[in-house]
Amino acid sequence: MKFPVLETPRLRLVQIGPEHIDALFGILSKDEVTEYYGMDSLQDRHIAEKMVSAFQVGFEAQRSYRWGLELKETGEFIGTIGLNNLNPGAKKSEIGYELHPDFWRRGLAKEAVLEVLRYSFEELGLYRMGAVTYPANDASNTMLKKLGFKQEGVLRGYLFQRGTSHDALIFSLLEPEWKALRVNGNG
Repeated sequence: MKFPVLETPRLRLVQIGPEHIDALFGILSKDEVTEYYGMDSLQDRHIAEKMVSAFQVGFEAQRSYRWGLELKETGEFIGTIGLNNLNPGAKKSEIGYELHPDFWRRGLAKEAVLEVLRYSFEELGLYRMGAVTYPANDASNTMLKKLGFKQEGVLRGYLFQRGTSHDALIFSLLEPEWKALRVNGNG
């Protein structure tokens, strides 16, 4: 199966390969990026190499997709977005993303999320998209709500990071809700 390359007005969503390892490490080694990521900041480039390999294995097994986010204008790698816990048979997945801090508050995450939602609902035929976030991650929680995601509840002690268990919020968006958003011009 060929990895799907997606595009938005400002971004190209591409398969992550060895050429992205240094940029991925540069992003995921920043504490401000991993603060709400569910894993500790990377300390070793070798871990980024393993992650890139794992992205490929997950795609080949149809358990996950992970796109690299490249600015169309410059080709710069600025983050990733992906489908986690993908279960095509059950028609569900979870979405996750991160951006380099230099590109926060520009609407780029929203742009990428909208395109991955379109692909997931319209091309993969998924019915449910989930998102797991930290309660304190106001930027992500606000964006998900604006995109029509509904907060379902709290997953107690769900994330383990920096030596401590943390609660998480679970959000979801269903395919009929996605269609309604598209009809109303919000998606």
